[in-house]
Amino acid sequence: MRCPFCGNVDTQVKDSRPAEDHVSIRRRRFCPACGGRFTTYERVQLRDLVVIKTNGRREDFDRDKLERSIRIAMQKRPVEPERIDQMISGIVRRLESMGETDIPSKQIGEIVMEALARIDTVAFVRFASVYKNFQEADDFDKFVSELRPAAQPDK
Repeated sequence: MRCPFCGNVDTQVKDSRPAEDHVSIRRRRFCPACGGRFTTYERVQLRDLVVIKTNGRREDFDRDKLERSIRIAMQKRPVEPERIDQMISGIVRRLESMGETDIPSKQIGEIVMEALARIDTVAFVRFASVYKNFQEADDFDKFVSELRPAAQPDK
């Protein structure tokens, strides 16, 4: 692992343990060249996924991009960061275990919306507004009115 401070490629692992999400390994590292200390995270990747965009363009799946979009939707919502991490890991595991390496972006969006709907309806609507490309307030109103019967089962 290359040292982020001096670029030395010969760093040493001082400590390894499971991360809080129990899906990755947290490693404390030391650089003998500059004395720098840093942390890396290692996670299992079952296969390389490729996202097929709606315009047909192909790009490598980027977990960080998925995480950023979910965290933007979850911004200032009363959901613990650990729960968000678990949801993201669950989505990635589900994508990797589908058996396909090429996954349409539409399918990824539907899986994310399904996961967000279970955790926080406001984050769900926020994500949907970008995913479904809402153009005006009526788009929000229509979308939320479609949710209401499902959100109030006993009324």
